[in-house]
Amino acid sequence: MGEVEPGPAGPLEPPEPPEAPASRLPGGIRVLKRNMKRNGSRNCLNRRSRFGSRERDWLREDVRRGCVYLYGADSTSAAATAATSSDLHLVLCTVETPASEICAGEGRESLYLQLHGDLVRRLEPTERPLQIVYDYLSRLGFDDPVRIQEEATDPDLGCMLRFYGEKPCQMDHLDRILLSGIYNVRKGKTQLHKWAERLVVLCGTCLIVSSVKDCQTGKMHILPLVGGKVEEVKRRQHSLAFSSAGAQAQTYHVSFETLAECQRWQRQASKVVSQRISTVDLSCYSLEEVPEHLFYSQDITYLNLRHNFMQLERPGGLDTLYRFSQLKGLNLSHNKLGLFPVLLCEISTLTELNLSCNGFHDLPSQVGSLLNLQTLCLDGNFLTTLPEELGNLQQLSSLGISFNNFSQIPEVYEKLTMLDKVVMAGNRLEVLNLGVLNRMSHIKHVDLRMNHLKTMVTENLEGNKYITHMDLRDNQLADLDLSSLCSLEQLHCERNQLRELTLSGFSLRTLYASSNRLTAVNVYPVPSQLTSLELSRNLLECVPDWACEAKKMEILDVSYNLLTEVPMRILSSLSLRKMMAGHNQVQSLPELVEHIPLEALDIQHNLLTRLPDTLFSKALNLRYLNASANSLESLPSAGAGEESLSALQLLYLTNNLLTDQCVPVLVGHPHLRILHLANNQLQTFPASKLNKLEQLEELNLSGNKLKTIPTTIGNCKRLHTLVAHSNNISIFPEILQLPQIQFVDLSCNDLTEILIPEALPATLQDLDLTGNTNLVLEHKTLDTFSHITTLKIDQKPLPTTDPTVTSSFWSHGLAEMAGQRNKLCVSALAVDNFAEGVGTVYGMFDGDRNEELPRLLQCTMADVLLEEVQQSTNDTVFMANTFLVSHRKLGMAGQKLGSSALLCYIRPDTADPASSFSLTVANVGTCQAVLCRSGKPVPLSKVFSLEQDPEEAQRVKAQKAIITEDNKVNGVTCCTRMLGCTYLYPWILPKPHISATPLTIQDELLILGNKALWEHLSYTEAVNAVRHVQDPLAAAKKLCTLAQSYGCQDNVGAMVVYLNIGEEGCTCEMNGLALPGPVGFASTTVIKDPPKPTTPSSSSGIASEFSSEMSTSEVSSEVGSTASDEHNTVGLDAGLLPRPERRCSLHPTPTSGVFQRQPSCATFSSNQSDNGLDSDDDQPVEGVITNGSKVEVEVDIHCCRGRDLENSPTLIENSPTPRPEEHARGSFFGIRRQNSVNSGILLPVSKDRMELQKSPSTSCLYGKKLSNGSVVPLQDSLNLIEVATEAPKRKTGYFAAPTQLEPEDQFVVPRDLEEEVKEQMKQQQESRPEPEPNEEGRTELPEEFDTAL
Repeated sequence: MGEVEPGPAGPLEPPEPPEAPASRLPGGIRVLKRNMKRNGSRNCLNRRSRFGSRERDWLREDVRRGCVYLYGADSTSAAATAATSSDLHLVLCTVETPASEICAGEGRESLYLQLHGDLVRRLEPTERPLQIVYDYLSRLGFDDPVRIQEEATDPDLGCMLRFYGEKPCQMDHLDRILLSGIYNVRKGKTQLHKWAERLVVLCGTCLIVSSVKDCQTGKMHILPLVGGKVEEVKRRQHSLAFSSAGAQAQTYHVSFETLAECQRWQRQASKVVSQRISTVDLSCYSLEEVPEHLFYSQDITYLNLRHNFMQLERPGGLDTLYRFSQLKGLNLSHNKLGLFPVLLCEISTLTELNLSCNGFHDLPSQVGSLLNLQTLCLDGNFLTTLPEELGNLQQLSSLGISFNNFSQIPEVYEKLTMLDKVVMAGNRLEVLNLGVLNRMSHIKHVDLRMNHLKTMVTENLEGNKYITHMDLRDNQLADLDLSSLCSLEQLHCERNQLRELTLSGFSLRTLYASSNRLTAVNVYPVPSQLTSLELSRNLLECVPDWACEAKKMEILDVSYNLLTEVPMRILSSLSLRKMMAGHNQVQSLPELVEHIPLEALDIQHNLLTRLPDTLFSKALNLRYLNASANSLESLPSAGAGEESLSALQLLYLTNNLLTDQCVPVLVGHPHLRILHLANNQLQTFPASKLNKLEQLEELNLSGNKLKTIPTTIGNCKRLHTLVAHSNNISIFPEILQLPQIQFVDLSCNDLTEILIPEALPATLQDLDLTGNTNLVLEHKTLDTFSHITTLKIDQKPLPTTDPTVTSSFWSHGLAEMAGQRNKLCVSALAVDNFAEGVGTVYGMFDGDRNEELPRLLQCTMADVLLEEVQQSTNDTVFMANTFLVSHRKLGMAGQKLGSSALLCYIRPDTADPASSFSLTVANVGTCQAVLCRSGKPVPLSKVFSLEQDPEEAQRVKAQKAIITEDNKVNGVTCCTRMLGCTYLYPWILPKPHISATPLTIQDELLILGNKALWEHLSYTEAVNAVRHVQDPLAAAKKLCTLAQSYGCQDNVGAMVVYLNIGEEGCTCEMNGLALPGPVGFASTTVIKDPPKPTTPSSSSGIASEFSSEMSTSEVSSEVGSTASDEHNTVGLDAGLLPRPERRCSLHPTPTSGVFQRQPSCATFSSNQSDNGLDSDDDQPVEGVITNGSKVEVEVDIHCCRGRDLENSPTLIENSPTPRPEEHARGSFFGIRRQNSVNSGILLPVSKDRMELQKSPSTSCLYGKKLSNGSVVPLQDSLNLIEVATEAPKRKTGYFAAPTQLEPEDQFVVPRDLEEEVKEQMKQQQESRPEPEPNEEGRTELPEEFDTAL
């Protein structure tokens, strides 16, 4: 936390250390009363309204000092805070200062603490407020005491933790608890009675009317309202008639003064009269006692006091609840009682009692007196035993003791014969003793999930005929033999370490055993009643034989195993309706002979080359087929006749080898609604075939070689989604006429223009046109698209863009797809030039079901990181603090909402001299980052979920969270760490996992993805899918498309960052850059081909145009370019004025006499001729590769310690002591910046400057800039290229000349002439004479080329 502006001068000086007892730190407390303005949107202080510098100096003297903000009672709502500016008391104190001392100084009776804008509890006099704050921050993840002290002084913390001088009460809460006032009242329906002022109270289930005005001690008239009615009195303004139920119904008329007051009473009374039973819900009201008027409601049968702070010895405390004579149900969960309220055992009428999450360590024996009790819930406590007296409750039919500390099943279960379930999830059982269960003949269901079970013990061979359901999920069992449970119908044993499983099949109906290490599953006899079998994510090599003979099995899941075949008996089963066998090693499926009832078949990620010829003709009920990620080259016919009986609706064939020949087969499936053919080898899609798919709703053709989409797509009237990115489409398809079209993705194609109709469909919500480098949209077109919710197009760079901020080390692409949900809850962060261009930041945020938090984090997290890196150089410290501070800055939005977050920070590595950059990754939740190093995935993140992180699950269990059966904390989220969701503290924390990795030239790319992406793609598949895709945008799109084709229906987001970690990306700026000859330092860096630019060149301001069918990436690959026109080096201004050197991250400022190497990536322009050659040249210049108007020159550039041009730099040779005459043989370059075009100009400069000035090619190097922004005259621009090519060539990089503004200046190599051009260039290189040595004894190194030609 940086230095803050001092607030207004305080009325008192900082406190001097007073005389204090030995148990307390000196310093006492200090109160600063100021009228501070608060931010209404976040209920926080203005940053300028803080304590002054003297108070801060006092705090710095001791980290145990701090401040506590005391809010007024009217600060609970944002509206009240914005409307009024209450006095805020700032109390300076120490961690030893008790609440009683602060109250004495403030003149208050008590202090109140509110967590996360929710419940408010009274502090005990001995509690220490500042210590509470420090402990809270420490649990969040702050480690440094000084930082904890600084965070405690930030008023933004009030959104998570806030102190009040008096108990705040919201008006709507008070209305629900009690309504009271003095009003005119008339009894009866007739007008015989007169109106009289009386005290009227609405509390609980009754209307209470006093017999005397202002009297609460006399006779009170009670009117039960449950089942009654409340009506407006038409003859009297603002009046209500309250009537009870029954034949002897009574009526009271009450006249109110205002309409608002009348509506408040009517609203609350209507809730009461609508009830069928007398239930009072007072949960989550921060109550310490029940209202006294509630005891007038003697008909109350169910009382809910959950999430309060009920006390024992108070007028309306727990000790008085026995006064409710008809009370049957009582909920006191989450009240932090600590001790069991013994007086509750006197309420003999209780049948249901909930005391979960109260911190009980034992139960009193008096609980045995609740003889009518039928349901007792004790979950989330610290119980280790149950009293024997509990066995007296013979009517007890439900006992919940989950998430306690039991190490064995209590013996009292044997006496509770009405119980049929043992519910002990989340305890500490290590041994499963079947002998104990055998003695409990009344137990049918056993829930022992999330214990520590490792072994199983059987006392005898006697079978158990009673247990029908058993849940053993999330334990540590290695072998399980339950063959003695002959009546077992359902077994859950997921996420154990099982190698072998043995069961009895007499009664078995469902078996769930996924995520184990099973190699064998034995069931005897054959389970004739089995309907569902789930064995996914195991090590099975074949389907068990007994499963093939199960005659009633409807669902079979054997995905993620080692299967090599699917048995004929399984596929031809007459009962199987759904089969999932994906992610195996199946090479073929058996041919079908008879008709089968199969409805869903998932065989993705296998080794299939063909599908059975009779699949569609025999499986007439097949509606879902996913055969993605195989090697299919063709598809079977839908039927023998002209009329197809196929019922197929969803067909996923992504990532196969399908060609155009498969398209006619699709016509045989007229009911297709969803068709995915992405990443195949399609070149055309016949219009006549697409015309017949009239029921099509979603079509994915991305990643093929299509040039057009047939015009007959207009017949698909139900189509709402078209995904066709990463093709060669040049004509915009006629999809804007479709009445239901919603989502269109045509990114990464060759679109040049769009023909739009006069009116767009109102349903169109998302149109993605990014990556079409030649597409130019007119203002009229953009205005037409203005109503679209999401329009994605390439942003044209501004002419004034500073090339100094352009990074040459990395480029990124982002793809986000909403799937089948109506909103996108994933956001991404990309800052390529972070912290003044010395680093970059990428992030991914997934809000699951909310879109607000990901957007907030996207906007704020980079700024927070920038502040933190300025305070600490330790990556673990500043990354952790970034997450914790972002967690705080979420404010009120983060109280109930949460988000997973992933942040990747690349910066120059100062710790490891062998590495250029360091990658620091931090994450919470389920977003992950994977690094591709030498083609292999390197996971950098940790998944914080209950299923995948046993340590986190144990931590959450130890803090007594309730984990529901779907593995969610309190039924909310499966994540154990995330930003936001502060109301789930301390179970959900924002402290991230942090990893730091030095980047090397072996690191190719970085992939960021959310939970949905990594659930459907493995690390290896994701890396292999994109490492050869040259466009990062197309790579990210491909990952999302694969995830959707593999079954993802949720939001999916992917970001691909290409890493060009090598000296080719150096961007040093110096007064002079030396170019050593071939004897200089050899380069061993190998850089892959650059990605296809998704945006126009930042150097030229416009996109390069290609009239041939080859894409930019293809042309670049053909010539072997290693530089991108997106990346420019910074040149010097005209005149080469002296200025401080700007060094890149690879080459920090060297010390005197130290050689530094720097291959430059400067660019220069040439618009001399159509083919990029000088007009006098008939042959191409050797070493010059032309690509349209882009000219790429292979040059060797090294940089050494910069000097003035008048003083020639020394060229370092291989010899230890270079001779003086060798110094003059090096070539030197000066760099200048153009005015109109943002590209550097590379100028050769030799030691003898006058000789260069005499040369025609360099006579204007030091002249004035021309009107077109070029320093070099047009007639000599190609001579400059020739001078550059005269430099000895080595494998060090290329220079890309940007496209000029004239669109006709293009040099395009047609495909039919590519081989001829290559041959000519090869001959030109071979015919070049060997360079003569300039000096005897000088050794020439062999030439090395980095071009594919």
